[in-house]
Amino acid sequence: MPNFAIRPAVPADAPAVVELRRSVYPYLVRGTASTKRMIAEPPPGEDWAAFVATVAGEVTGWVSAYRDIRAAEPHIGQVSLLHVREQHRRRGIGAALLAAAAGHLRAVGVRRIAATSTAGALNFARRYGFEPTREVRYSALDLAGLSPTGPDLTGWDPAAPARPPAPGAGVRLVPLRDLDEHALYEADVRAATDEPGAVPHEPPSYQTWHYEVWTNDGLDHDASTAAVVGSSVVSFSLVKRDGDRIWSDMTATLPAYRGRGLARAVKLATLHRAALRGAVTAYTANDEGNLPMLAINARLGYRPVATQWSGTAPLPLLP
Repeated sequence: MPNFAIRPAVPADAPAVVELRRSVYPYLVRGTASTKRMIAEPPPGEDWAAFVATVAGEVTGWVSAYRDIRAAEPHIGQVSLLHVREQHRRRGIGAALLAAAAGHLRAVGVRRIAATSTAGALNFARRYGFEPTREVRYSALDLAGLSPTGPDLTGWDPAAPARPPAPGAGVRLVPLRDLDEHALYEADVRAATDEPGAVPHEPPSYQTWHYEVWTNDGLDHDASTAAVVGSSVVSFSLVKRDGDRIWSDMTATLPAYRGRGLARAVKLATLHRAALRGAVTAYTANDEGNLPMLAINARLGYRPVATQWSGTAPLPLLP
């Protein structure tokens, strides 16, 4: 008999789940409040579910599974962040969590799943039909070491329109808190249509976006920054926060405004705002095909900290 148990996650698991994730993936950022909300109030329309593995009552594994309602292809699901505490691996816990996730997805009509895998878990993933197709690169930036060629922040009020760097005539850099959410949603839809990834995506509905982005408990409305022309958002950089760590969730520019340095401007302003409010380290991830953002991050001083591979698998091959 196995010495572990698999059960659906409950909101009270959130602190243990966050601690587990940080021990396995120190470069990922999601706080307790946002984790608890996701378990208690899953994203609308996604048939979202999560499972934990426990050993002697301690949470030692996690996986979530949901229908990818943004996928351009129908019947796609996602198995997300399957991980097990290091000292409890190779005991069948990962396979049991995957079986729970796969069973849930089968029940809601999913036929193919997308997932990411670390290098150490690729053999495990391949046993169940997963084939890696794209590299995902994770990077970190020490906010105390922002480029010495960056702007002088002496006397800069982070509550005021951001000064660094100059975005060009007619462009204002403003914190998310000063924006109309519908203006940001429209910009997000228009800017993210060509985002690379293992599964092509369509723009989210406003309901989905409002849940995932605007009302996310981790979203830092004071540090996140947008470039505004007139009343329109033309570029933006969003960060989520957990204590002194931030996650660059999305940086994008409308196609008509690309090539003007706006993505770097909004991201740098966002990082400075976060640093001035006590953030110490910034993390981000980029698909291998997102060369412009990879170049911006390298210029800002991000250093590689991990690599994962994204891909898909037919659901019938899963346990």
